[in-house]
Amino acid sequence: MNSNNKAVVLLSGGIDSSTTLAVARKGGFELYALTIRYGQRHKIEIEAAGKIARALQVMRHEIVDINLSIFGGSALTSDIDVPKKRFNDSSDDIPVTYVPARNTIMLSMALGWAESIGARHIFIGVNAVDYSGYPDCRPDFIAAFEKLANLATRAGVEGHLFKIEAPLIDMTKAEIISLGTSLGLDYSLTHSCYDPLPEGFACGICDSCIIRRRGFVEAGIPDPAKYPAGVEKPDE
Repeated sequence: MNSNNKAVVLLSGGIDSSTTLAVARKGGFELYALTIRYGQRHKIEIEAAGKIARALQVMRHEIVDINLSIFGGSALTSDIDVPKKRFNDSSDDIPVTYVPARNTIMLSMALGWAESIGARHIFIGVNAVDYSGYPDCRPDFIAAFEKLANLATRAGVEGHLFKIEAPLIDMTKAEIISLGTSLGLDYSLTHSCYDPLPEGFACGICDSCIIRRRGFVEAGIPDPAKYPAGVEKPDE
């Protein structure tokens, strides 16, 4: 297969990255999935990423360890409490679940792997609509990183340009779920919760759970995730 048909896909195991992998597969790319274990408290998503990678028959799935918890600064990598029950939050503030420079770091890792295997496409499931206020999920960031990728690599300066693919960037969560469903993606394999319970249930009330649950409701598709009995619901 032509090397330009190779794609590195950042795969967390959540809805967005899994749908992005399905989109890349539909596009005929030879898939190389990259999962980053960065010290996140919701490590169960690593298991979900493995299940998705196997289900979508990627060529290769690598799990890389970069322990961002040594720096802290986020509710996902330190003892800061994960926000809960923010069903109608309209704040423009960047939430404490933001991990400093996470997408920059992950894209850099994906770029290194892509250059080494001759891939020219890097897929990331960032979303600027239901993105929870993260600055590294915006179109401007993706455009800036693509420019950096082509300035900072041997491949780029020799004219073998990289393309950062963000196919979900302008989609709502409901639209993403509908798209993935149309591509045959099994969302029961995905994990979204920032603060899962010991028995494996999603909490149902963290920001990520609320966005996920609301998305399924708006898409008119049952959410296959497991939640505790009696958990509060977002506006439906």
